[in-house]
Amino acid sequence: MIILAESDSSRTEWCLIDEEGVQERIVTDGINPYFQSRKEISHIIRLQLPVAFFKSKASSIYYYGAGCSSDAKKNIVKASLESQLRTPSNVESDLLAAARGLFKDEAGIACIIDTGSNSCFYDGTEIKMNVPPLGYILGDEGSGAALGKSFLSDCLKGIAPEDLTKEFYVKYGIDPDDILDYIYTKSSPNKMLSILSLFLAEHLTDPYVSKLIETNQISFFERNILQYNYRSYPVRFVGKIAMVYGASLRKVAHKYGIQIDAIEENPVDGLIEYHRRSE
Repeated sequence: MIILAESDSSRTEWCLIDEEGVQERIVTDGINPYFQSRKEISHIIRLQLPVAFFKSKASSIYYYGAGCSSDAKKNIVKASLESQLRTPSNVESDLLAAARGLFKDEAGIACIIDTGSNSCFYDGTEIKMNVPPLGYILGDEGSGAALGKSFLSDCLKGIAPEDLTKEFYVKYGIDPDDILDYIYTKSSPNKMLSILSLFLAEHLTDPYVSKLIETNQISFFERNILQYNYRSYPVRFVGKIAMVYGASLRKVAHKYGIQIDAIEENPVDGLIEYHRRSE
């Protein structure tokens, strides 16, 4: 019996797995050690997980999450997991989750396009190369946060079509002052940018919208994927934003001679298969 968890800043999916398959599966609040203390993470685990996880007598926890790129941040999550579930844990990044979920034990270029974006070359065992994502201020090209930032900036500067801007303001019940207040004074503005970017999905036939999405995705390919040996390995994507704008993503990939052979909303099902093979 093992416990598998895959987390981003918005949600964490937990699975209790034995030799017969998944016995329990639940989603709790997101976990990110950059924004939460050990105490806050422990609080989520203790209050939101069903009792079956605490009584499972699992041999190991395999946790993959956002913000778990350094040993210091991994240790925060590890300490919370082990103090609450009394089980040895292995904590890894969400990027390794994407790579293992998409490729299992095969080599390839794994990409995340969600609230943020990231990519790596995975050799079938571990990540061998990673172009730094740099976050939503300096990077995260193609992500929900990047799309939201581009669109909101165009709305506020009068570049986006007037009818589209008005519809956006009415739909979300906001005005320019509300936007500036949230982005510059509230926590996690990248999440809000990503949520607001989904408005674009309702207007994919609008020439302005399709161009904005394509421009952001071109930036992701040119600043990330083209730095890998993309002609020799398959390229696959994971993430809600990748799924929502998948048609455009495949179109942009085609321009570079790349055929995307998989786009998944999250890597959990692939991770379940990976760990059932490994046990």
